Amino acid sequence: MKNKYLLLLLLFLFPSNHIQGSPSDVTILPAETLTDKIRGGLLGQILGNLNILPYEMKFYETPGNIENYTPSLPNGAVTDDDTDFEWVYIYQMQNRRSLLLSYEEIMNYWKTNINRGVWCSNQYARLLMDLDIIPPYTGSTLLNPWANFNVSGQFLCESFGLIAPAMPKTAARIGTYYTKVAIDNEPAQVTQLLTTLISNAFIEDDINRLLESSLLAIDRKSVIYDIITDVCQWYKENPDNWRKTRELFHQKYQKKDFPVRNKNGIELNIAAIISSLLYGKGNFTETIRYATNMGYDADCNAATVGTIVGVMTGYKRMMQNGWNIIDRYKNTTREDMPTDETIITFSDRLIEVFEMVNQQNGGKKTIKDNKMVYLIHKEAPQNIYPLLPIEKQKKQLIAQFQDDIINWLLHGNKKDKARAAYIAICLDLNDKLNTSYHNEWTEACYELSGYWKIISAIFHNETFNDMINLRNKFNSAGFKKLANPPRPYSTDYYVSIIWKDPIELYK
Repeated sequence: MKNKYLLLLLLFLFPSNHIQGSPSDVTILPAETLTDKIRGGLLGQILGNLNILPYEMKFYETPGNIENYTPSLPNGAVTDDDTDFEWVYIYQMQNRRSLLLSYEEIMNYWKTNINRGVWCSNQYARLLMDLDIIPPYTGSTLLNPWANFNVSGQFLCESFGLIAPAMPKTAARIGTYYTKVAIDNEPAQVTQLLTTLISNAFIEDDINRLLESSLLAIDRKSVIYDIITDVCQWYKENPDNWRKTRELFHQKYQKKDFPVRNKNGIELNIAAIISSLLYGKGNFTETIRYATNMGYDADCNAATVGTIVGVMTGYKRMMQNGWNIIDRYKNTTREDMPTDETIITFSDRLIEVFEMVNQQNGGKKTIKDNKMVYLIHKEAPQNIYPLLPIEKQKKQLIAQFQDDIINWLLHGNKKDKARAAYIAICLDLNDKLNTSYHNEWTEACYELSGYWKIISAIFHNETFNDMINLRNKFNSAGFKKLANPPRPYSTDYYVSIIWKDPIELYK
């Protein structure tokens, strides 16, 4: 599906084929130092993810009480969604020699490579791809009910900070391009924040200055901006009492909603990340320990802070601690991807993609004082994707899709008709279309009902507000819940969905 509005969107977001920042001044980093930091960031991400995975969602109302943490990977690493989405992207960016893979390519890579170990907003985006809804619309808050709060903007972004050291604007631009496959708006502010923190960690090792500069990457109207300023203030008031800071942000930022909205949402998890960085004071193991005890989606949070502090620490210093780490990255989740990857070969891919980024930004690799160095055009952080009010988003999507929806209804194949019905219901166009094109609309709803996974996901028992609102729209359009719905994303997910009217379409 190639639509004019997709081209216009890409031209608006990325007016050049190159990812360029403002070459204000040149940073010189020894090649050995920079590659060591990239390797340290990746190792920190993997350690935080896999070592803390047993504590995922374990601590919520009360924090954890882990007193000691020793990093280890005695059997090597395995793929997990905290790292393997980015692995697919980096692998293809490297092979295609392209920093911004087209969204059609990204959808095809998902269909080929990303079908297991996929949850929440990413899972819903994957279901939309079955309708051939192309990213970034799979991450639209109007089409994906998880996209307005989910942490996918966090745990799918770290690699994009690693490939753009000292280039935070570029890191945020690339990062939001890829994370917007599954998220939008506030979670996109998170992507910009974290890619900026990781990018600047290559040249700044003071946590407070790092956090202060990162605020420039966030829309001032964002709740993320408020969270950072609040947590920094609470840290100043309670420098030796992390539990008090945790209590304060838990009370202020938890949502009175379905528990997954809090456990898997941006607010509490970003507060936990900022607190862990402040109380960890740049010490790798302590920062991970705090991220664990803060709780919520702890493995995601530990992976993120592990990346930041891993960059500051560097791979060599981390390995000098004698931790039991086997250099293996075993593929257990991603189809049609390498089966012989290691942590080092993964980091080699990141280094090669960094060189692509640096070259496109006007930097280069050269010799200085008999040492191999990278010349990098340093960038200032910038908010490149501001918040967009939901009503404005809706008007834009209606303008972009309304002609296509009618064309799909009248002339499309079965999938086109199902896609038309789904988007129209999400944008509140169904009553008008039912009146103007009743027979075609009836047929389109019938075709959509055959996409059992996505209808089942809508009618499952998640009770956060965005899902409730979407469910109500589909109820009004004539869809209803199964008597015994399957558990989302399980092996029995392909089940029949009954659409109420007209029932004769099932004869």
